[in-house]
Amino acid sequence: MSFDPKSLKRYLPILDWGSKYNSSTFANDGIAAIIVTIMLIPQSLAYALLAGLPAQMGLYASILPLVAYAIFGTSRALAVGPVAVVSLMTASVVGNMALQGTAEYAAAAITLAFLSGLVLLAMGIFRLGVFANFLSHPVIAGFITASGILIAASQVKHIFGISAGGHTLPERLIGLWENIGSTNFFTLVIGVAATSFLFWVRKGLKPLLLEKGVSPRMADIAAKAGPVAAVVVTTLLTFVLGLHNHGVKIVGEVPRGLPPLTLPKFSLDVWGQLFGASILISIIGFVESVSVAQTLAAKKRQRIVPDQELIGLGASNIAAAVSGGYPVTGGFARSVVNFDAGAETPAAGAFTAIGIALAALFLTPLLYFLPVATLAATIIVAVLSLVDFSILKTTWGYSKADFAAVLATILLTLGFGVETGVSSGVILSIGLHLYKTSRPHVAEVGLVPGTEHFRNIKRHEVLTKPELVTIRVDESLYFANARFLEDYILDRIADDQAIKHIVLMCPAVNEIDTSALETLEEINRRLSDSGIQLHLSEVKGPVMDRLQKSHFLHDLTGQVFLSQFAAMKALGDVTTPPPATSAPKPIEAA
Repeated sequence: MSFDPKSLKRYLPILDWGSKYNSSTFANDGIAAIIVTIMLIPQSLAYALLAGLPAQMGLYASILPLVAYAIFGTSRALAVGPVAVVSLMTASVVGNMALQGTAEYAAAAITLAFLSGLVLLAMGIFRLGVFANFLSHPVIAGFITASGILIAASQVKHIFGISAGGHTLPERLIGLWENIGSTNFFTLVIGVAATSFLFWVRKGLKPLLLEKGVSPRMADIAAKAGPVAAVVVTTLLTFVLGLHNHGVKIVGEVPRGLPPLTLPKFSLDVWGQLFGASILISIIGFVESVSVAQTLAAKKRQRIVPDQELIGLGASNIAAAVSGGYPVTGGFARSVVNFDAGAETPAAGAFTAIGIALAALFLTPLLYFLPVATLAATIIVAVLSLVDFSILKTTWGYSKADFAAVLATILLTLGFGVETGVSSGVILSIGLHLYKTSRPHVAEVGLVPGTEHFRNIKRHEVLTKPELVTIRVDESLYFANARFLEDYILDRIADDQAIKHIVLMCPAVNEIDTSALETLEEINRRLSDSGIQLHLSEVKGPVMDRLQKSHFLHDLTGQVFLSQFAAMKALGDVTTPPPATSAPKPIEAA
């Protein structure tokens, strides 16, 4: 068997971009890595706590996964690691299996990362990235918006320094209301101050620095370092003033050192409980990651390979599982920062991993007095950027069906939790597709004067023949819409005795499944009983190949025409395109 370098580069993209690596690229990747590392340290700690895990697991999930993606991923700017939505889903799933803070809880999170990695790898190897399309963009937007609200609500208790549980928004709001009386004043001051500062840094610091003459690159770095500044200042204040002795909850001891070698639980019972959730987390993570990667790649006229992205993300999650981490994916905020900071290759991610590893080795003792309220503020500010209610206004004006799906996803996620929300999102996306395609656009068409083109008789001034009815179907025919077409045709001929020919115009029909074929056979039979011939026109080659394998064409009472104009010439006694007698209406739609 011959060796194919191109095939190897396809599965190991590092061999492609690595062969062109130079000192200039190294410098740009290094600068980007420094900026992302500064941003990622507090984020990793915060998202681990959001997932209900020890803070160090956030750091662990930001080291080897980045290296794995640098080897197998195709995006030049995607930054892999813990993200808010996946962290929330992890907490929701694992929280149903074990108590937070126990060894079983951490082990379940590690196993979830391993299973997610296997699912993503399998999807990549078998090129199943298309399944991610089952989640429509409006539904994904609704789910992420609802998740952002849930995440922010889950962190408010840390801002007030109180205890409040619950997995749904009503439960969390009730818990906050019942415990608001035990608010810790010092914690509240830290939480509100950190949140306000981070919101200001996000929006106002960079313009202010630019006005003061600071270079754009340094201003950008300073803005991205806002969370680090909040961490440093609040940690120092807590230590100097002894606020932890006044009820301010702190992170406490964070183990120092590199990630340990860990293994998932190989238990059928545990795998059975986590497998369904691992599929949902994999799909959500892949959709979020690929959306970001494609957006950033388009800005530099680069391309990503979605199926290889599945392999890259799968390898990253397995790397997280064997190094004490939990499920990861490409993060929107850090990827944009990575891109804006000038990252040219995935090596920037590997350099970021080195920075996080150094932090795990030398900085963790300094995090002992870090207030949990500061990390909560970091999460709140980060996730509120995900909340976008404009999708409701957009879908309301464009498609009421999409609006209903988005609203249902938001309400179900807020009211019943993340698992129900994402599951309903998948079901709603598929259901919405089936609903739309079950009632395809069907138009009766006629000849545009002076041309060989056919358009909708309700939109344009066209020529028709009483004995000939041409019906254009703008959708593939399958089990969900075949009966709709049959009812349409039978209703059309019911009170029109002049009809002798029905032509089914098929330029948009890419597929006819077995159910639709049986329906066409029934239409052909019933039209024949009524003395009407059924014809086809403009049938695509692959569809014709399938039809030729059946008895339908043999039993067809009419003919199959190459073009609709040929059908009208043969059946309607039109010899040449008639001259235009009046100006047709503007062609707004077919």
